[in-house]
Amino acid sequence: MSSLEKLKQQRLIHLCIAITFFTSGLIINFVQLILTLTLKPINIWLFRKIMYYLCYSLYSQLIFISDWYSNSSIKVYMDADDLAQYGGKEHVLLIMNHSYEIDWLAGWMFTEKMGVLGNCKAYAKKVIAYIPVIGWCWKFAEFVFLERAYDKDREIISHQLKEVFAYPDPTWLLLNAEGTRFTPKKHEASFKFAQERGLPVLKYHLIPRTKGFTASLSSLRGRCPAIYDINLVFKNDAKNSPTISTLLNGKPVEPYMLVRRIPMEKVPENEEEATEWLHELFREKDKIIDSFHSTGSFFKTSGVKEVPYKMYSGRLCSLINFVVWAFISVSMVLYYLISSLLAQNWLGLSIAIGILTTFYLFMVKAINMSKISKASTYGADVKMGTN
Repeated sequence: MSSLEKLKQQRLIHLCIAITFFTSGLIINFVQLILTLTLKPINIWLFRKIMYYLCYSLYSQLIFISDWYSNSSIKVYMDADDLAQYGGKEHVLLIMNHSYEIDWLAGWMFTEKMGVLGNCKAYAKKVIAYIPVIGWCWKFAEFVFLERAYDKDREIISHQLKEVFAYPDPTWLLLNAEGTRFTPKKHEASFKFAQERGLPVLKYHLIPRTKGFTASLSSLRGRCPAIYDINLVFKNDAKNSPTISTLLNGKPVEPYMLVRRIPMEKVPENEEEATEWLHELFREKDKIIDSFHSTGSFFKTSGVKEVPYKMYSGRLCSLINFVVWAFISVSMVLYYLISSLLAQNWLGLSIAIGILTTFYLFMVKAINMSKISKASTYGADVKMGTN
């Protein structure tokens, strides 16, 4: 192991990353708050333009971890004509499998390469909006926060999608149609549900929850021209496991992604037909993932047309963004610590150390929350397909 690899695994380096992310995040949250109170009521177009760059500045620090710190690359398979004509140039609803601890980050890696990272949004649990830094950022950026109560959520979806797709620049909205991350226990519940309802059993996915999708369609039509079906895979025999801990220790991962563009008009308008359309999409997705794990190719046994791939590495802007924030954040902290020490300000020093410890513990907590073993129990019963 080289000295650089050893350095990346040191807790002090991880602490500096945590300081950078949380300090810059709180600064960004404060700016978002001021703009929400002052600019948004009078010029929402300019507000959303600025919000793009604020969100990018926060999100791309995590892209720095994947692209530069761990030197990871993403291999994306997509129709060349679709990529050239539409990639990063239109509003999109993303439907992606939810199977890995860092599937969300792999998705961000792709969107960052398409130039839309700052306008990436998602359907998310309402409780996330109260989490400092990332949750507050999402709240100000007008994410679609749901309460997992269908009648309330239907109204939220109808209103919020109109806001999301009114952004002046291309906006990509992620829908995890499975409702929760894939785990063996949840897959068992999904298996039972499929058998009881006479649905085909899925091997690599949970049975999709269709109500959120069908409730969204009326607001999507005329505003969002396409759905991107994203099929994400990491090799089972990969040297490094796809986790946040792997990336923080400077070890690369290699996500493989098949992206299929589906024009919105191909989705039936009738609710029952749209429900069956989504089920059929997930059957196709299951064949695609099975083909990859069985043959090493998305296409050999899936019946899907083969398309070329493009390998994406880090963009310079995410590196520069992190370096600037790291310099500002770490310099501020060091200046305060040294000043407090020289002035014998023991109370201030103690508070500062306490805050730094909190930042580090927040990072550890976030890593633990991302682990599949720590996933929520939502969906781990036979009722999981009813919402």
